[in-house]
Amino acid sequence: MWKTISFAGLALFLGASMAAAQQDKQPAAPQLDVSLTTPKQKVSYGIGLSLGRSLQRDGLDIDPNLILRGIQDAMAGREPLVSLDELKAAFQQLQAQLQAKRAVAAKAEAEKNRRLGQQFLENNKKKKGVVTLKSGLQYEVLKSGNGPRPKASDRVKTHYQGTLIDGTVFDSSVARGEPAVFRVDQVIKGWSEALQLMKVGDKWRLVIPPELAYGERGVPPRIGPNAVLIFEVELLGIEK
Repeated sequence: MWKTISFAGLALFLGASMAAAQQDKQPAAPQLDVSLTTPKQKVSYGIGLSLGRSLQRDGLDIDPNLILRGIQDAMAGREPLVSLDELKAAFQQLQAQLQAKRAVAAKAEAEKNRRLGQQFLENNKKKKGVVTLKSGLQYEVLKSGNGPRPKASDRVKTHYQGTLIDGTVFDSSVARGEPAVFRVDQVIKGWSEALQLMKVGDKWRLVIPPELAYGERGVPPRIGPNAVLIFEVELLGIEK
């Protein structure tokens, strides 16, 4: 369960933890007479803070005093208070509990996304200009082109932006400033179907139900299970 962390990996871990802390600030702890002036002191505190944040995110019921005792025993070369077999069994039990907890949370999230997604699709298909295909894919033409239509085996160049139904942007070639190139038959089903209906120069807004996107598995952490996806797609060309 525990692995050796390189200095580079530790720096990345600390950075990620600090970023998460900034996004979810808690009330400040009481001021203690602690000096954090040297790199050693700051790194020591940072390791503890990062570990605490990680344990907090996982919702673990852990005794911080025993965590400190374990660190002290290890660094002093003392014998563990319990056998390694007992520790292994305890970790396995904890892992099973965490997996069960995450499975329940994932199921609840999938059901919530399914319900909200269905409602969004029902409302969207009533909008003027929206076409709903037999597959469930919905599209709206934002700009019309007059070029050829690609085949499933073609490589196409596109600009796109993907959002969730709450408006969260999860991917954007526009933001990266570089078009994406790929085969039509090597993307999610909703994209593949839409691209073969589009002409070069077209710009469409796609609303893709989960069964034509990433389904129940999603793409954690950006795309949850059963997520309806919205894409603005501009077909720039067919690559030769």
